[in-house]
Amino acid sequence: TTLFNTLTGSRQRVGNWPGVTVAKKTGRLQTEAGAVELVDLPGIYSLTALEEESAIDERITQSFLLHDLAPGSLRLVVNIVDASNLERNLYLTAQLLEMRVPLVIALNMMDVAADRRMRIDVDGLAKRLGCPVIPIVASREQGIEELKSAIAQAIRTPRVSPVEISYP
Repeated sequence: TTLFNTLTGSRQRVGNWPGVTVAKKTGRLQTEAGAVELVDLPGIYSLTALEEESAIDERITQSFLLHDLAPGSLRLVVNIVDASNLERNLYLTAQLLEMRVPLVIALNMMDVAADRRMRIDVDGLAKRLGCPVIPIVASREQGIEELKSAIAQAIRTPRVSPVEISYP
């Protein structure tokens, strides 16, 4: 929601606990490719949690990504990934890659990762995932212009990652 507010000029309530974001919110982002409607969804770690076991905020996001979109209406997913907790966040990323949707990764909280002495090869990650990975610190508005440019480019020339995920 912090990133959504920055990109759209909205003033949505921000918090990182269940129940804060329990609805999808929409706003407009002006890019080099024109105006874009953004949808802010509650954060989730997986699309596969059983619906009856999921909290309402998780069900909203799962339903939107899996069922509510008209065929062809989703032009791009901006997946916000916590750089300080990559393993947990990349599970959803893998599922989005499997869905074959155009994807841009906003690698957020790079400052926290740096404070923890974590070094992330952003270019290497982008190459492995087959999609743009943009390092940002949403709370300080760092990397926002680069993210806007990546979004505009992905909208102008939509591209699905060629990465094939194989399981043993």
